Amino acid sequence: MSELLPGMPPPPPPARVRPAAAVILWRDGPEGREVFWVRRGDGLRFAGGFHAFPGGRVDDDDAKVPVPGLEGETAVTVAAACRELFEEAGVLLARGAERIAPGVRDEARQALLDGRIGFAEILFREGLALEPALLEEAGLWVTPEAFPVRFSARFFVARLPAGQEASVWPGELSGGEFVPVARALAAWERGDALLHPPNWWGITAIHRAAPPAAVELLRHRPDDIVIEFQGGVVLAALRTPTLPPATHTNCWLIDLGPGEGVAVVDPGSGDPAELALLDRTLSILARRGRPAREVWLTHHHVDHVGGVPALVARGLPVRAHPETARRVPGGGSFLPVADGELLGGRWRAIFTPGHAPGHLAFLDERTGALVAGDMVSTMSTIVIDPPEGNMGLYLASLARLRALPARTLYPAHGAPAPSALAKLDEYLAHRHMRAAKVEAALDPGGELAEVTRRAYDDTPPVLLPVAERSCLATLLWLEGTGRATRSGASWGRP
Repeated sequence: MSELLPGMPPPPPPARVRPAAAVILWRDGPEGREVFWVRRGDGLRFAGGFHAFPGGRVDDDDAKVPVPGLEGETAVTVAAACRELFEEAGVLLARGAERIAPGVRDEARQALLDGRIGFAEILFREGLALEPALLEEAGLWVTPEAFPVRFSARFFVARLPAGQEASVWPGELSGGEFVPVARALAAWERGDALLHPPNWWGITAIHRAAPPAAVELLRHRPDDIVIEFQGGVVLAALRTPTLPPATHTNCWLIDLGPGEGVAVVDPGSGDPAELALLDRTLSILARRGRPAREVWLTHHHVDHVGGVPALVARGLPVRAHPETARRVPGGGSFLPVADGELLGGRWRAIFTPGHAPGHLAFLDERTGALVAGDMVSTMSTIVIDPPEGNMGLYLASLARLRALPARTLYPAHGAPAPSALAKLDEYLAHRHMRAAKVEAALDPGGELAEVTRRAYDDTPPVLLPVAERSCLATLLWLEGTGRATRSGASWGRP
């Protein structure tokens, strides 16, 4: 992304919060307590590629499901939790479920997934009744405003009923299994499994105690839980003057090593309210022995550096590429970062110009986490704005990142991408597709605005001023490679 451009619409309001439900399904295993987690498909809009508990949003039809002893919103949420558990794991929390043959249960599950039958019809047809006593309420979580998709999710705990097995079928989920809770937390620590805070806390609580004690932990969670998608990578999303559809810039707080504290990457807001949010997260980490030690910048754009003066005033040194340092007020005192330099004993600085002259990305050589700045957004495409933006350099930088052993990509705008290389492939393919459309739009040629309208015919008109900047960058690149020419303000084929 970049700073707001003149004429752009105001930032969008926070996304509507939708009700949802999830079930922490557990059992005792050979290595102790186990939970059933699923891996969400990479293409899903919310938490794609993350591990989670079976669950999803409440559907209108959930109100049609009778729940003995309950009514109103509580009954609907319990019905949604039971339906999602049946759809995603094949487990029925209902009286009489033990009488249902596995083949009948599978047929009903498939029909439900296909939309050929409703959950209420399945229960009626098989003579079943939901058993709310099998579910213990375990807290409510609301997705923060920075996320483009938000839920108010009610969590429940349930023990795997005797005689039933849990399984995941291919579809929206790419996998699922019972996992010992200690192994699950170790996978999160290594970056092998990404978790949103509700799922991390669910596993942590079951690890600390068996239900019902774990349920009390879940209902009364501590107020110092941070958004830590993998061990050592913490998010503090700050509202900034950035380009829509984004409203926030991700400030990443990344571990430098045991006892070494954290680096604050791209503190993008100087607004006192946003800095207070950042301070709260930094204070929590400091109490855990992970104090802020340095500030690192991916580049100089205002939505990435707004909070730098406040952190400098607290005595934190700032590291940045020299091209970035000379573009930020007061940057002359910044510590220069060279291409390939190893920071904190684990983070490799990668010089990635194109979006900005001094752009850096940071690769964790231990876990493959890639803090990518504005090389990639998981919300939209990146604007390449000449003269600082250079499409040829940007494409080369994308290709350079693609050659790295990156696993999870942490962008400045949007959610992490668990399949980093697939996301980079997607970006490269999109840029080359757009370049082909720009080149085709040179017949019969015209001024920049005209070429942009033809090449970006799939873009809302309100965003064409932004698209025009990237179109110009593409035309300059095509001109440099001999595929476009200009005469005055008009562009055409050579």
